[in-house]
Amino acid sequence: MGSSAVRAWRQGVTRGIVGYPALIDFMRHRGFALTVLLALAVVPPARAQAPGPQGAEQGKYREQRWLIPTDDGSGRLMRTVVYRPMGESPRPLVVINHGASIAGPATAPQPRFAEASAWFVDQGYVVVVPQRRGYGETGGRQNESFGYCDNADFVGAGREGARDIAAAVAFMRQQPFVRAEGLVVAGHSAGGWATLAYASLNPPGVAAMINVAGGRGGRRDNLPNDNCSPEKLVQGAGTYGRTARTPTLWLYTANDSFFDAGLSRRMADAYRSAGGSATYRLLPAFGQDGHALFVARGSVTIWSPHVKPLLDRSP
Repeated sequence: MGSSAVRAWRQGVTRGIVGYPALIDFMRHRGFALTVLLALAVVPPARAQAPGPQGAEQGKYREQRWLIPTDDGSGRLMRTVVYRPMGESPRPLVVINHGASIAGPATAPQPRFAEASAWFVDQGYVVVVPQRRGYGETGGRQNESFGYCDNADFVGAGREGARDIAAAVAFMRQQPFVRAEGLVVAGHSAGGWATLAYASLNPPGVAAMINVAGGRGGRRDNLPNDNCSPEKLVQGAGTYGRTARTPTLWLYTANDSFFDAGLSRRMADAYRSAGGSATYRLLPAFGQDGHALFVARGSVTIWSPHVKPLLDRSP
């Protein structure tokens, strides 16, 4: 680079440095302006976040933020909340999976399932609540989209959710405070549907699955009891049931505006008829809309009596 080019380069760079004219003059007189300005011009990339715990544990239930790697090769990390019982001995694991966000996946808040998580910790479980790809701060492509109603791919959408569940289970099973056996996977709404998709894979070490108000395509055009493609939803449940052998518990309410009693029962029947193991429970109406049962305050006393026997049977 010629002297005139160097001079022009220095002038261009120094114009971009605001608030330091005296410092630039000082360096220029000392003859090392070029070296320093090169260092300023080449800004090192931000350090990538590493998987694992982020920050300290908080409160009675040892709430802690974690980052869990996905398996799609993107390097994307799922924003996750982990809760733990006291002590360091290995405990069984519960993975709780969130539903789709009405406000839109990109703006979805970090799921916590605070009351449900506290209950599971009280039963002796480590609780993991991952935010899947395409949602909130985890970000990335929304792979769980099922497309248009007329040709809805509910099965494929659920399987994409199941990929993230599998990634969360695989990563957390490596932690010294997690037992490799006796895992339980639970999910609400779209997360319940993804849980059924995960059940179809018969993952080793998983003792039971819990589907609370699971499904896709509910409330088309925001109208209650108007599913996007109910027949495809029933067929999809049958598809999952053909290969699923892990015991599943299905919890729905009489006033679920996304998946009414008739539709949820048909889904469970299709799942069982195809060979899947499903215990279906239709609970009484809850609040204004029973679809919110698993996330609503004060609902633990309603669903937990049905879940507790399942946990007691788990190894």
